[in-house]
Amino acid sequence: MNGEEHLISMLVNNKPGVLSRVAGVFGRLGYNIESLCVAATTDPEISKITLVSKSNSDSTERTKKQLEKLVDVVEVTELSQIQSVQRELILIGIKLHQEHRAEIARAVDIFGCKIISMKSDYYILEVVDNKEKIETVLNYFAPLGIEEIARTGVIALEKEQ
Repeated sequence: MNGEEHLISMLVNNKPGVLSRVAGVFGRLGYNIESLCVAATTDPEISKITLVSKSNSDSTERTKKQLEKLVDVVEVTELSQIQSVQRELILIGIKLHQEHRAEIARAVDIFGCKIISMKSDYYILEVVDNKEKIETVLNYFAPLGIEEIARTGVIALEKEQ
């Protein structure tokens, strides 16, 4: 789907089936969810859903209105990079080749990666940052032997409430 990425944050009742109904709205409207993170808030009865979808602004407004109609949705907010702090966690499994060892060590330091697991020929790195920095790290390490990745998806909080 063409369009810009839109980050939507929702507060929903923490009940079975709510996530399915939220995802159903995107499916019915023909939009893919690019990134999704769901967890309870400080109130165990309420969960926060943070998702990224690509669409134009008009479509995002229509999607938000459809989401607001769902019974268990408490609040729907679109967040911009300016008005929010956004982070993503990624684990990177990287095959170590002797000729890249020094370069990987420098990159770990430069990018602020944490080495979570280390064997003689395989590292698991952790990176926590915004999406742009995550992409930069992935692009840097790709030619050095990335074996696998696991990403959390974007999480975000408004800077002011």
